[in-house]
Amino acid sequence: MYAVTDPTTGEVVETCPTATDAEVAAAVDAAHAATDWGRAGTVADRAALLRRLGDLHEQHRDALAASIVREMGKPLAEAADEIGFCTEIYHYYADHAEEFLADEPLDVTSGPGTAVVRRSPVGVLLGIMPWNFPAYQVARFAAPNLAVGNTLVLKHAPQCPGTAALLERLFAEAGFPPGAYVNVYATDEQIAGVIADPRVRG
Repeated sequence: MYAVTDPTTGEVVETCPTATDAEVAAAVDAAHAATDWGRAGTVADRAALLRRLGDLHEQHRDALAASIVREMGKPLAEAADEIGFCTEIYHYYADHAEEFLADEPLDVTSGPGTAVVRRSPVGVLLGIMPWNFPAYQVARFAAPNLAVGNTLVLKHAPQCPGTAALLERLFAEAGFPPGAYVNVYATDEQIAGVIADPRVRG
C-alpha cells in the first residue's frame, strides 16, 4: 500500500490504494501509445516542454517542498532546495538538448560516403524511484529521457504518493502529451510484469 506516515510520530495519516492490474496495464499502454510523440516531434519542441516544466517546479516550489516534508521528514529548507535543483535540471536539458542530440559526424576511412551517430528514442522506459529524493531523482531520470523522446512509466516510493501525484500534474500542465509521463502506484509484483513487457525497454 502507498501510505504517508508522519515521520515525527509514526502515524499513518493518508493511504493510497495500489493500482489494479488493469490500471498498470493501462499505464504501459498509454506510454506505448505516446511513443509516436517522441519520434515525430522535434528536439526544440521537447526542450520547450522541459523549460515549461522547470518553470512550473519553481512556481510550485512551496507545495512540492511541503509534500516532501510531510512524506519523508526532510527539513523544509532542504526540500525547497531539492525543488530548486529540479528546476535547474529541467532548464539545463532545455538549454542543451539540441546540442546533446545533434547528429555526430564520423570519419569514413573505408571508402566514399558519410556516417553519423544519431541519438533517437527507444520507446517506453520504467523508472523506479527512491524515497529520499522524491523530486530530484525523477528530474535526473526524466529530463534527459524526455529530451530524446522516450516515454516514461514511473513507480514512486510507497512513502511518497502525494509528491508522485503532484509531479504527474506538473508534467501534464507543462504540455507533455498523455502517456509521455505516467505515474503508477504499482506493487513490486506488478512491476515485475512491467519489466517483462516487451514494449518496455528498460
